Amino acid sequence: MTNGRMAGKVAVVTGAGSGIGKASAILLAAEGAKVALLELTTDTAEETKREIEKAGGEAFAIECDVSRPESVQAAVQRVGETWGRIDAVFANAGINGAAAPIETMEIEDWNRTLETNLRGTFATVKYTIPYLKKQGGSVVITSSINGSRAFSGTGFSAYSSSKAGQVAFAKMAALELARYKIRVNVICPGAIETNIGKNTFPSDDLKKIAIPVEYPEGSHPLEGRPGKPEEVAKLVLFLSSDDSSHISGTEIFVDGAESLL
Repeated sequence: MTNGRMAGKVAVVTGAGSGIGKASAILLAAEGAKVALLELTTDTAEETKREIEKAGGEAFAIECDVSRPESVQAAVQRVGETWGRIDAVFANAGINGAAAPIETMEIEDWNRTLETNLRGTFATVKYTIPYLKKQGGSVVITSSINGSRAFSGTGFSAYSSSKAGQVAFAKMAALELARYKIRVNVICPGAIETNIGKNTFPSDDLKKIAIPVEYPEGSHPLEGRPGKPEEVAKLVLFLSSDDSSHISGTEIFVDGAESLL
């Protein structure tokens, strides 16, 4: 434990059981934060908790479905009752959802993606504001290069729309919450080695709208590989800490220049 940049602070991380959420929770705890691990099921969050505690940190896991506002509200209330404050919020939970042509995508699939990714982000920010207002703090939202700088994901109209919406929401929130010394920023990862693919559901007719794009030398210019969750976590830590005290309303791409192709 470094007891460093997040010492004395409380952080809330959604989607903390794997990937970017897990790596960020572990790093925030290593820098001194007490971390609330919000996850759809607590099994994976408990594993994150064990890793944090093994390293000398403090965390607890809370079952939370961000697509259900009442679940988010209850989880945030538990954090407040347990630790009495919230200083940093990482609204990270999300799904790829259905991948299908616009013509054949089911309205229910569209709704599920938007409710999880966009409304879930709204609920996470909404219910943590009363705690953040007490002393100021930071909100970091996980968006994507898709919907903000890249639009070549075949069939991902719902996902990209939800991610574009997160960027717009963050900018609105940054202005509205600035008077309370609450900063709001967005990270836009490219290809990262996570298990989000498990929440992707391609339709049988997806090939009908595919637009072939080939990069003979690969699509990851900087290092020739997808990013790692730990690399994204370093950005989350920076934006959550006082090191970024004058940064708000900004989206930052963490994709090894992938989206510039």
